[in-house]
Amino acid sequence: MTISARSAGLGVMLLFAGLIAGCDDGSSQQAAGPAPIPAVTVVKVETKDLRPSVSFSARVEALHKVDLLARIEGYLDKQNFTEGATVKTGDLLYVIEKAPYEAKVAAAEASVAMAKARLDRTEIELKRQTTLVNKEASAQTKLDDARTARDESKGQYDKYIAELDQAKLQLSYTEIRAPIDGRIGKSLLSVGSFVSPQSGTLATIVQQDPIGVTFPVSQRDLIAVREKIGENAKLNDHTVYVEIGKGKRYQYPGKVDFLDVGVNTGTDSVNVRATFPNPQGLLVDGQLVTAVVEAQSAEPTLVTPVNAIQIDQSGSFVLVVNSEKKIEVRRVELLRQDAGFVAIAKGLSAGDLVVTEGVQKVKPGQVVDATEVKPEA
Repeated sequence: MTISARSAGLGVMLLFAGLIAGCDDGSSQQAAGPAPIPAVTVVKVETKDLRPSVSFSARVEALHKVDLLARIEGYLDKQNFTEGATVKTGDLLYVIEKAPYEAKVAAAEASVAMAKARLDRTEIELKRQTTLVNKEASAQTKLDDARTARDESKGQYDKYIAELDQAKLQLSYTEIRAPIDGRIGKSLLSVGSFVSPQSGTLATIVQQDPIGVTFPVSQRDLIAVREKIGENAKLNDHTVYVEIGKGKRYQYPGKVDFLDVGVNTGTDSVNVRATFPNPQGLLVDGQLVTAVVEAQSAEPTLVTPVNAIQIDQSGSFVLVVNSEKKIEVRRVELLRQDAGFVAIAKGLSAGDLVVTEGVQKVKPGQVVDATEVKPEA
C-alpha cells in the first residue's frame, strides 16, 4: 500500500471515531437532563409588639466590696473560712495571736485596781478633812491638800481606765470578722505569717446580692435613647436587662439607681448604674456584659428567625425569595436579638419570605423551590 493510500485510510478512521464520540456525548447530555431546582425552607417576616431598646457595653460592679486588713501587728494564728465561700456579717475569719494583747489587758486591769484603791483612800481623807474643817478642828490647808490628792488620784484612775479600754480594743482587733455579707476571695497571707497594718489586704469580701451593673452613656447614646424610647425618656424610668454572652438574657430585670454627677471629659459620657437581684451569684464582680435599656410600652417591630441572618465582610444580610421565586440578597440593619428571633430595623418588609434552610445550595438570581414553614413561637 502506498503512503497516500495509507494516509487516506487513517483520516477516514479518525473522522469515524469523532462521529462516534460526538454521538456518545450528545446521548449522555440528553440522558442527564437539566439541573434540578434547589429546595429551600422559608419563613415569612412578621410584626411583633416589642419594647424599643438601646444596648450598652457594661461591667458588673459590686455595690459593696471590703478589703480585710490587720489593725494590729502579730502572727496570724487561725483562718476560719474556705476561700471562695459565702460569709455572713460577724463571721470570724482570722485570729491574730491573742496572748500579748491579753497580757496588756491584764496589766491594765491591775493598774486600774491600784488606782481605784488610791482614789478610795483619798476620797476618805477628803471627807475626813472636810468634817474637821467644818468643826474648826483642822486647818483649811489640810483640806486643800486632801482635795488635791483626791483629784490627782481621780486623774490617775481615769488614765488607767483609758489604757484598759485601749488594751481591750486592741485585743478585739485580734479577731477579724466579716463586716458585710458576701463571697470571700483568696487569702493572700497564710497562717503563721506576721501581719500588721502595713501588710496590705488579707482577703476581699464582695457583696453579691444585690449587685450593680455600670455602663457609660454618651451624648450620642442619650440621643439614641430619646429617639428609640421617647423624647421625654429618663433612664431610671425604664427597665434594664443584662445579656450574658450573645443573646442570652439574665432572668432578673434591674433598675437604674445611680447617675454620676460628672461627665468623663475624655469620653464625654456619664456613668450609669443599675442594680439587679443576684441570688444564684451568676453575675460576678468585674464581668463584661451588655446592658439593655427598654421602654415601658411596646411598638410593632419586624422580626425574623435567627438562622435567617447571614454575615459577611459588608455586614448582615438575608436571602429572600421574591415573587418570581428567585433568590435576592437583602442587607439588613439589626435592632437586637431575642430568644429565637432577631428584630429588624431596615431592609425587610412584612410578608417577605426569608430563607432559613438551604442557604448553602443557592445563589442570587437562582430559581428555587420554596417551602414555607411557620416561625417558632
